[in-house]
Amino acid sequence: MKKSMDLAGELNVLGMLDKAREIYAELGDAPAVSYVRSNYRLLSKIYHPDLNPNNKEKAEKMQQKINEVAQVINSMPDRELIEVIKNGAQKKSRDKWKVLVVEDEFGYQDTLRNIFTMEGFDVRVAIDGDTGYEVYKNFKPDMILTDVLMPNVNGIELIRRVRSENPTIKVIYMSGFFGVKRLKKELDDEVALHHYPTLSKPFKVSHLLDIVKEYLGVN
Repeated sequence: MKKSMDLAGELNVLGMLDKAREIYAELGDAPAVSYVRSNYRLLSKIYHPDLNPNNKEKAEKMQQKINEVAQVINSMPDRELIEVIKNGAQKKSRDKWKVLVVEDEFGYQDTLRNIFTMEGFDVRVAIDGDTGYEVYKNFKPDMILTDVLMPNVNGIELIRRVRSENPTIKVIYMSGFFGVKRLKKELDDEVALHHYPTLSKPFKVSHLLDIVKEYLGVN
């Protein structure tokens, strides 16, 4: 991993390259560099072997990869890192499962994007139900992982809208507020009728991936 193109490939695998390019295009050099230099710390925490006892061997391999990337990033001047962000090769696969994450909490957005990307999924992230529906129409995901409580259009309303076009869409609901009375009955009815899995925040990465892979039939 001595060449910048190697670093670009690793950043792409870790789900950081596309986001860094978005930040660069919108905000310029410094925020993009800051994102790359700091985000690997979050990934290192997510894939800490102690937090993934059911996938400890895989977590150890991922953490080793993250540490190798961090060494290259830390030894690279900002100007070279910007060139990697701007010009690095992107690799895409047509055979990936497509997952749409709809989540209004910024911390969870990047975390879930990174998790799914590193596990080999093609992932898109939307910040609310309205945006999620627009992304759905263009992206056509195999599965939607959506928060329940969101401003304007909540997760249940989003899925009803999507289901009117695609009755077999796979859905996982997640929330830290399953007990909110005004949505509890609606959510219970949704889960009972359509057998959608649910996740309560906070959740372990290993638990999320177990549910997703079993649901999609991923080996």
